[in-house]
Amino acid sequence: MSDFTVATQAIGSRRQGNVKRIALRWLLYVLLCLFALYYLLPLFVMITTSLKSLEEIRTGSLVALPREITFDAWSTAWSSACTGIQCEGLRPFFWNSILIAVPAVVISTVLGALNGYVIAQWRFRGANMIFSLMLFGSFIPFQVVILPMARVLGMMGLAGTIPGLIFVHVVYGIGFTTLFFRNYYVTIPHELVKAAKVDGAGFFRIFWSIFLPLSLPIIVVTVIWQFTQIWNDFLFGISFSQAGTQPVTVALNNIVNSTTGVKAYNVDMAAAIIAALPTLLVYVVAGKYFIRGLTAGSVKG
Repeated sequence: MSDFTVATQAIGSRRQGNVKRIALRWLLYVLLCLFALYYLLPLFVMITTSLKSLEEIRTGSLVALPREITFDAWSTAWSSACTGIQCEGLRPFFWNSILIAVPAVVISTVLGALNGYVIAQWRFRGANMIFSLMLFGSFIPFQVVILPMARVLGMMGLAGTIPGLIFVHVVYGIGFTTLFFRNYYVTIPHELVKAAKVDGAGFFRIFWSIFLPLSLPIIVVTVIWQFTQIWNDFLFGISFSQAGTQPVTVALNNIVNSTTGVKAYNVDMAAAIIAALPTLLVYVVAGKYFIRGLTAGSVKG
């Protein structure tokens, strides 16, 4: 067999291999698109239903586009939807959730960063035990802490208040934030701390000048995690709040379960989208940093 024949066969084999790889790649793209359409279909139905009138919902198809777009359901869900006994929209409860989530995220992130910094870099007797107890506390079910937390809030005079809900979420979330920062900070060489000590830097100086500037990936992870957990929380919100301090998830439950009059599915869908918009926006803006920050520190520590 001549060299020309061998070269021709090799080229033909490479072309066949390239064709197979391209075909498999297109098959993978098609499958991924089908999965994406499957998972996006409920969101599509929610959006289209919220833009339809009740008459069109009764007579039209569930997946059909609205014949006439109307934002009346959105206006009703935001400002004048009936929530059980009284008629009130999501607006005040939406701002309640912001007043709860933002301070709780900031406080728990700061405390978690300091805890992780101490446990990872400032070794002391019992550090591993303290970290293990905090980690154990992170996985205690919500239902277990309701009664003791209610007693504590009552003794502190914070029962049924927004500061009380902030306190609850900080206490329950500090274990997770400590875990995130500890696993991230153990990847930072301890020699940096020793060198900073030699130069006369103290505890907070080292944290502020060395560790905090390196913490952006894990801060993003912590903020996304905490904000999502707090914003979507329902059990703590309904257990430790009262009229006027309830978060948006409780108001959404009241709207969806309202039995007064004809069931307004378009209002229900609009209210659900409004309640979910902040967490959706957070993931769209910073979602690509979430996995990157989670995997940071996964090799060491």
